[in-house]
Amino acid sequence: MSWCEDPDNRVDYLFGLAKNNRLIQEIEDELAEAKIMFECSEEPSPRFKDFTYQTLKSWSIPRRVVGKAEQLAGRSNPRFIVSSLSKEEYDARSLHEDEYCARGDMENRIKEKQLMLFADRTSSAKMRANQLRLYFSSIAYLLMQTLRRVGLKGTEMARAQCDTIRLK
Repeated sequence: MSWCEDPDNRVDYLFGLAKNNRLIQEIEDELAEAKIMFECSEEPSPRFKDFTYQTLKSWSIPRRVVGKAEQLAGRSNPRFIVSSLSKEEYDARSLHEDEYCARGDMENRIKEKQLMLFADRTSSAKMRANQLRLYFSSIAYLLMQTLRRVGLKGTEMARAQCDTIRLK
């Protein structure tokens, strides 16, 4: 029995998939519908399609793919993710928006803390000094989040990155 068949040894995955002509062709109808909806409302109105896909050479088995068809001003914006999570657990929209995009947003918050609040500066030879730097960076991030949530609520800066707030 392989890991795919053994529920006790299951490995879940969810990652972005580079677009290609075969994938775009799979969501052709959804792209057309998204374009019509955009022309009517001038707002992006994504459409999702759940389908099974297999690469021509590198994948040994077909896998679940979710395609997102979206029209932006002047161009289409197709996106694809591949996942082992079942349709019963997550429909196409929630898999893409609630799981995949949320993970990307969390990665952006981590990058924001590392790069903009200097959590990546752990160059001291002493572990305690590096730990103290990380504490300071974490406290700065919490203060910045509170400032955004409370002090800047309702302003254009409420969703600004730490660097923008810090510099302004």
